[in-house]
Amino acid sequence: MRNFILRRLLQTLPMLFFASFIIFLLFAKTPGDFIDGNVTLTAQRAAELKALYGLDQPLLSRYLHWLGQLLRGDLGFSLQYQIPVSQLLNQYIWNSFLLASIAMILYWVIALAVGIISAMKPGSLFDHLVSVLIFAAMSFPTFFLCLLLIKWFAVDLHWLPVGGMTNTGSDATGWAWVAQVAAHLALPVLALVMLQAGSLTRYFRASLLDVVKMDFIRTARAKGLRERTVILKHALRNALLPIITLLGFELPGLFSGALITEKVFNWPGAGHIHIDSLAARDYPVLMGFTLFLAVLTILGNLLADVLYAWADPRIRVRS
Repeated sequence: MRNFILRRLLQTLPMLFFASFIIFLLFAKTPGDFIDGNVTLTAQRAAELKALYGLDQPLLSRYLHWLGQLLRGDLGFSLQYQIPVSQLLNQYIWNSFLLASIAMILYWVIALAVGIISAMKPGSLFDHLVSVLIFAAMSFPTFFLCLLLIKWFAVDLHWLPVGGMTNTGSDATGWAWVAQVAAHLALPVLALVMLQAGSLTRYFRASLLDVVKMDFIRTARAKGLRERTVILKHALRNALLPIITLLGFELPGLFSGALITEKVFNWPGAGHIHIDSLAARDYPVLMGFTLFLAVLTILGNLLADVLYAWADPRIRVRS
C-alpha cells in the first residue's frame, strides 16, 4: 500500500507543473487586464503600471517568475484589493469551506440513506416519489432556486435572514455569534443540498441495484440472511466502489460548486471574490484561485485512488 501511495504522489508532480502552465497561459492570453479596464488611467500611467507589475515582459519570463513565486508559497498580488492573493484567499476560503463542508456532509448522508431505501424497494411508491422530487430539484437553475428560497423563507415567512454571514452591525461573540452564523447558513446550505443530493442519490441507487443482481448476493440470501444484513453488510461496500471515484471531484467542489450560491446569498466566501475578480479582470486572484482548485482536484483524485485501493486490494496489485 505504501509503494502504491508513493507512486501516485510522484505522478502528481508533473501534473501540478502542467496545470500551472495551462492556467497561466489561459489568463495571460486573455485580452485585457485590470489596468486596461481602468478607463481613468492615461496611456503613460498604464504603461508605468504594466512595467511595475511585470506585465510588459515576455510570456515565458512572466511564467517563470510566477512559478518561482509559487514555489515560495507566493500566489501573487491582487491589483483590485491591493493585498497578496494568499492573504486575500485566507480571509475568505474558510467561510467557503464552512458552507460547503456542511452541505456536503448533509447531502452525502441524505443521498446514501435515500439511495439505499430506493434500491431496496425499486418501483415502490417511495422510489417513484423520490425520483420525482430529485428531478424537480435538479431542474431548477441555481440562481432561481436561491431566489425562490429567499422569497419563501426570508421575505414571506421571515424565518431566516436574506443573506450575509451575521446580522448587520452585529458585534456578537460566543454562542450568540454561532447562532447568527447558523441562521445565515441555513438557506445556502439548503440550496446546495437540494442541487447536489439528487444526482448522488441516483448514483447510489443505480450502483446498489447493479450489485444486488450479482451471484454473491443471491448466495447470501440463499443462506437465509436478513435483507437488511444482505444490503448493509454485503452489497453496500461493493456498491460504494464506483462512488469513491466521485470523491475526487468533491474536494474542489467544496470551493467551486458554491460560486453562484455565495453570490446570491452574499456569503463572504471565495466564490464571492472570484466573481468580483472576474468582473474586474484581476487575473492574479483568478490564477491563484484556479490553481488552488487544480491542486484540490489532483489531491482529491489521489485520495480517491488510495480509498479505492484500500477498498479493493486488486487495484494495488494491478497498479
